[in-house]
Amino acid sequence: MTQEKPFIDIRNLTVTFTGGRKPVRAVSGVNLSVKRGEVVALIGESGSGKSVTLRSILRLHNEQKSKLEGQIVVGDQDVVTLSNADLSAFRGKVASMIFQEPLLALDPVYTVGEQIIEAILRHENIGKEAARARALSLFERVRIPSPERRLDAYPHEMSGGMRQRAMISLALASHPQLLLADEPTTALDATVQIQILLLLRELQRELGLSVIFVTHDIGAAVEVADRIAVMYAGRIVEEGTTRTLMRTPRHPYTRALLKSLAHGNVAKGTRLETIPGSPPDLSNLPPGCVFADRCSLALDSCRESVPEIIKITPDHSARCHRTDQTAIAV
Repeated sequence: MTQEKPFIDIRNLTVTFTGGRKPVRAVSGVNLSVKRGEVVALIGESGSGKSVTLRSILRLHNEQKSKLEGQIVVGDQDVVTLSNADLSAFRGKVASMIFQEPLLALDPVYTVGEQIIEAILRHENIGKEAARARALSLFERVRIPSPERRLDAYPHEMSGGMRQRAMISLALASHPQLLLADEPTTALDATVQIQILLLLRELQRELGLSVIFVTHDIGAAVEVADRIAVMYAGRIVEEGTTRTLMRTPRHPYTRALLKSLAHGNVAKGTRLETIPGSPPDLSNLPPGCVFADRCSLALDSCRESVPEIIKITPDHSARCHRTDQTAIAV
């Protein structure tokens, strides 16, 4: 049987920021693929390279102060080699992004409706009235109350939850095939977070979108993702189906993340486990495993060579010298 070709295929992606006193390698050799209609979550601590990876897919980094290496193939296009004109057509039409804080991402001097209409007109050969009708339809689809009136509202006149729904409408305006969600619920309260997560999952299934969802909230990842990739210090250290990673994580970092969460098996008043130490300096990465200094299973050899990716099953892999010692359910 022929294996399905991935819709997104990232190979050996490395992103180095060069604007400071020392180069900072924020992403180091990331490999990630996403099938059509699949949702993949990137999880990890702040600074692990999740958002840098996501923004690289749209080439949003300042090219004067960063260096991007590797391949990012979406459909049949290598984003890394696109001209500025092709990149402009790619953004919004093929791939679009939901940003973490819509109040900062939306332009404060234009109404939300004007911004969505502009995005539609940029990619579609239709008139302004038809574009407004589509914008109104998008507001109805994401269940914004009084959609006609909200189209003429400025971003600051909407609540956080309404702004995020408007941002989702903007991201979907030109019928993209790939949706990039950069911690879209972080700034929202718990009730609104659940509403937005359910809405995203519903829209993804309805429209058949491929989605890469960045979050530091493992609970949010479980709600929306088919697969999860765990990032640490710019590298993917474990990847597998959501069910597998939640039940049998095989990298010490993944296990430590899960043990630091409160869940139904933890008695009230129990002190949660924490991960000792701090992440490594990305401008001076250690020669071996980047997690070795914080890992209770580390050997001397872990500090000497970067571990290869070990295939545990066809759908589960971990970058660790000691996967033989981690096969214990959390």
